[in-house]
Amino acid sequence: MSVKEILKKFNDVLGSINDVMYTYILIILLVGVGIYFTVRTKGVQFRLLKDGIKSMLEKSGGGKDGTKKVSSFQALMISTASRVGTGNIAGIATAIAAGGPGAVFWMWVTALIGGASAFIESTLAQLYKTKKDGQFRGGPSYYMEKALGKRWLGVLFSVLLIICFAYGFNGLQSYNMSSALEYYIENYGNSIWPMVVGLVLAAATAFVIWGGVHRIGFISSVVVPVMALAYILMGFVTMILHVTELPAMFAMILKEAFNVKAIMGGLAGSAVVVGIKRGLFSNEAGMGSAPNASASADVDHPVKQGLVQVISVFIDTILICSSTAIMLLVSGVEGQSGVLDGIPFVQKAISANVGNWGIHFITFSIFAFAFSSLIGNYYYAESNIVFIKDNKVLMQVFRVTCIVAIFLGAQADFSLVWNLADVTMGLMAIVNIVVIFLLGNVAIKVLKDYETQKKQGKNPVFHEKNVGLTGTVWTEEK
Repeated sequence: MSVKEILKKFNDVLGSINDVMYTYILIILLVGVGIYFTVRTKGVQFRLLKDGIKSMLEKSGGGKDGTKKVSSFQALMISTASRVGTGNIAGIATAIAAGGPGAVFWMWVTALIGGASAFIESTLAQLYKTKKDGQFRGGPSYYMEKALGKRWLGVLFSVLLIICFAYGFNGLQSYNMSSALEYYIENYGNSIWPMVVGLVLAAATAFVIWGGVHRIGFISSVVVPVMALAYILMGFVTMILHVTELPAMFAMILKEAFNVKAIMGGLAGSAVVVGIKRGLFSNEAGMGSAPNASASADVDHPVKQGLVQVISVFIDTILICSSTAIMLLVSGVEGQSGVLDGIPFVQKAISANVGNWGIHFITFSIFAFAFSSLIGNYYYAESNIVFIKDNKVLMQVFRVTCIVAIFLGAQADFSLVWNLADVTMGLMAIVNIVVIFLLGNVAIKVLKDYETQKKQGKNPVFHEKNVGLTGTVWTEEK
């Protein structure tokens, strides 16, 4: 058997594992934990949303040693940068083509439920973060080691995340950016342009990541709001142009969401499963990725950043994914799985809505969304490299390999690498879900401390002794 045949069989096995993992195991775990924490926190993602917005706007000054701190807003933008990628465009189109309009409703439900899981994991990340060279780092690996005393589990999680985000997903984002130019350049795949795009992306990413976490936070806080607002505005313009069709569109979403045939027929492709899957893996709530960014923020109380991360989930799914869904559903263009889905479906729909210039807007959006994901994904991986071994030489080697992955990703569709990334993401999500379920009571105690101080008319400031903890970074008085 040739190497090519072996790799093909391995790729087929990975695909089968993905189908089972994402269609059954992860959906049950993520939705179940989301509902559990929604009940335990009494709907914290709704009750304290106003507090999250207030915390998001709080500024962070420089440290005593002159180092620049990452603000709550910058940490939000780093996590949003990773969440918001080409999946918010192509992924939603694929979901509607496969599961029908009803998938959109279940996508919304998933975001609303998942907000509670996002709150718990990000609060834990803040609680068990560490300080190095004036900057905070943390995430699931850190609370697995500090709270559970299981460093080996943290290392395993870190390895899975690095494979998934630094190489798999960043290669995918690079490929999507490059392939978006096929519309403009004849015989694009066989030209020199994919290499040129790869070089430009690699150079731009290198400029950002060698600038450290502050530069990543600064770039994200500029690029993400601009691109998100522009895309949401396009959705709003589309709604205005088709305002008379909106009641029928929302009625269709609800009807298809609860259509028995749509729910039960072909479970893996049903509106419920497709919608939940798309929502979960777009907003990443409970999957253990966003806490890596959450831990970097300099805040007075862990709950503040936990609440801010709820906003990131809502931005991703309720605003941006919904904008894509609206542009597709009012266009009159009907998607079909395997025939017209992904980017071609979006391009045809947007062209029907606003004319050919809309295709250029989608191309711009793909580049903006994907580039923000490149630097957001990199930051997640960097934090986990530091967790495994804090070594400057190792970090430089890692950065070079990340740049090479981006360069190569722009030139080839490495389906094997992406299937491997999907498997590693699924495994890391399973590990994180189990851990946050075990540590949930700690996060809920921290939430009660926050609410107690609020009732006393105070601006909540965290002290570990208030919840019976010792030895965290919060030992230092703020």
